[in-house]
Amino acid sequence: MPVKETVKNTDLEKKVFAASADNFPALALELFHFQYEYNPVYRQYCNAINTDIAAVDRPEKIPFLPISFFKTHPVNTTEFEPEVIFESSGTTTSINSRHMVKDLSVYRRSFMTCYEKFYGSPKSKCILGLLPSYLERNNSSLVMMTDELMKASVNPLSGFYLDDLEKLHSTIMHNELLKTPTLLIGVTYALLNFAEKYPMHLRHTIVMETGGMKGRREEMTRQQVHEQLQKQFALGLVHSEYGMTELLSQAYSKGDGIFHCPSWMKILLRDEDDPFHLMSAEAAINRPLTGAINIIDLANIYSCSFIATDDIGRLHSNESFEVLGRMDASDTRGCSLLAI
Repeated sequence: MPVKETVKNTDLEKKVFAASADNFPALALELFHFQYEYNPVYRQYCNAINTDIAAVDRPEKIPFLPISFFKTHPVNTTEFEPEVIFESSGTTTSINSRHMVKDLSVYRRSFMTCYEKFYGSPKSKCILGLLPSYLERNNSSLVMMTDELMKASVNPLSGFYLDDLEKLHSTIMHNELLKTPTLLIGVTYALLNFAEKYPMHLRHTIVMETGGMKGRREEMTRQQVHEQLQKQFALGLVHSEYGMTELLSQAYSKGDGIFHCPSWMKILLRDEDDPFHLMSAEAAINRPLTGAINIIDLANIYSCSFIATDDIGRLHSNESFEVLGRMDASDTRGCSLLAI
C-alpha cells in the first residue's frame, strides 16, 4: 500500500546513530524489513532473487542491492519529494548515479557525528577544500559535506580553493607559521598537482585524499599516491575518506589506507565470482579476507541500506578495511584507484 510523503520513521532515525556492536544486527534486520516493505525497487529485487524473507535472521542473510540500480531506478523507501538529489561523478559518456535524499538532516547528522568521532569538533581546525572537479558540477554530496564542515569550523580562512593554488599555498604557510591545526581535503589528482607545484614541510596540516584521477592524470595505486604526497609534503601519513553518492555515511583512514567505519556502518565482503556468497567475517581472524565490498549503511533509512558496490577490498579482524580498486567490468568513478 502506498506510503504518504509525510511518513518518517523518526524512531528508527534515533536508533541508527545510537548503534553499537551489540545492537547493530537487530537494527539492520529492522531496517531490512522496513525497506523491503516500503521500497518498491528493493522489494522487487529481493523477490526476483527468491529471497525467503522469513529466513533472514541475521545481517549476512540480507540481500544487497547492486549499486548500479542507482543509475537506472529511484531507490526510495517511502514516497517523497527529495530535498536534494545527489549525483555521482563520472566520465562524459557514463550514466551517473542519483541518490534521492528525503531528509538532509539525516545526512548532516551522519557526516557531522562521524567527523567528530574521528577528528573532533570542526571548530578545532581550519578546513581547506581542493575539489575542483566536484565544484564544477552540481549536487555533489562531498562538496556539501565539506562546505558544512568549513562553516562549522568558524575559521575565516576555511574555504574552497578551486584553481587558485597560489592562494592555497599561502594560506597553508600562514597556518603553519601560526601552528593552526589545518585539514586539507582534496581529490587525488588535484592534491598531486598541488604537491608538485608547491612542495613544503607540513607539521600542523592533515592532508586527506578522497580518491579520483578523473582522467586528469595517469592512474596510480593508493600506496603510490600516498608515497608521493608524503615525499612532497614531508608527511608521515596521508589520511583518506571513503564515501560515495549512494551512501549517507563515510569511513576514514588516518594512514596506510586502513579505513574505519562509524558504528552505524559495516563492511562485508562477497565472492567476486558469486555475488550471493558472503564471506564469513570470523574467517578474517586468521587472515585478512579479500573480495568485493558490500556495505551496510544504516543512515540510508529512506534509500537502501544494503549495497553491493563495485569496489574490491580487504577486511581485517578488527573490522578495519582497505580499498584495493575496482572490479574489472565496473564503470570509472570519481573515488576509484587502481588495484594494488
